[in-house]
Amino acid sequence: MSPLKTIAAAILLMAAIPAQSQDTRISLADPTIFVHGGTYYLYGTGSSEGFLYYTSKDLKKWTQPADSSEQLALKRGEAFGNTGFWAPQVFRQGDSFYMAYTANEQIAIARASAPAGPFRQDAPLRLSGSGKQIDPFVFFDESGKVYLYHVKLRQGNRIFVAEMKPDLSDVIPGTEKECVAAVAGWENTAGAEWPVAEGPTVVRHKNLYYLIYSANDFRNKDYAVGYATAPSPTGPWKKYAGNPVISRQMVQQNGTGHGDVLIDKKGNMHYVLHIHHSANKVSPRATAIIGLRFRPGKDGEDVLEADATSFRTLTIKP
Repeated sequence: MSPLKTIAAAILLMAAIPAQSQDTRISLADPTIFVHGGTYYLYGTGSSEGFLYYTSKDLKKWTQPADSSEQLALKRGEAFGNTGFWAPQVFRQGDSFYMAYTANEQIAIARASAPAGPFRQDAPLRLSGSGKQIDPFVFFDESGKVYLYHVKLRQGNRIFVAEMKPDLSDVIPGTEKECVAAVAGWENTAGAEWPVAEGPTVVRHKNLYYLIYSANDFRNKDYAVGYATAPSPTGPWKKYAGNPVISRQMVQQNGTGHGDVLIDKKGNMHYVLHIHHSANKVSPRATAIIGLRFRPGKDGEDVLEADATSFRTLTIKP
């Protein structure tokens, strides 16, 4: 084949490569997805200036506003905190949208009129509580009570729950209770002096509460996801014997964890999470998603399991 024909063939081959090869992986850690008005909103840890967000109609093609000044759903200076913007959760209550988040290793809740924000506070306030508190998850129980699941840095990262005031202004003093600590073998594979259980998400299924959490330091390749169940939002919690339910052995990626549950527009359940950047590098962590489902288990208690074949990273499509 002549040089000109070789070049022409190469050009045709390049043109035939699917557009997906041009995709850019999204790099948000501690991700969460909120759906409203037919649109999915993805938020997570990834900016020192607040919380970036992406949108999608199908969970596959993700975009950001073209104007970089509009890419933050919450901006530093408009709500509590000036550093360490981690682990957001977005939910709707009445006509307002709320973001619970970590900043300055404390927990705050900001409000907005739309899922894209801007989430703000009239005064930069954190929720009350002793010591360092991170990783909030606000849960609205069918009883009408509201609970704040969160992590306290107390002899390790430990998951706690406290009842909230109905107006979400703060927790109710005296209601705080420990839920989960990392004591099982899979939860501390490095034998660290500071064991880690974090990233709580709670769902109710058949009158049973499932607390989904991550264990091991996030920099550990064995960072993984398990769950515990309880008959009430405050426990007592019993860890699933088959933990972890999402791990590097399952999806062939290091650092699988710290995410949130999503019920999509078709009623399917997913878990959005982060993974390590690569086999040898932790950050910037990549955002991924995997399908979840309940299957019948023993003694009438359904088992929560992940579908390894559905695992994929999330990308921005050009």
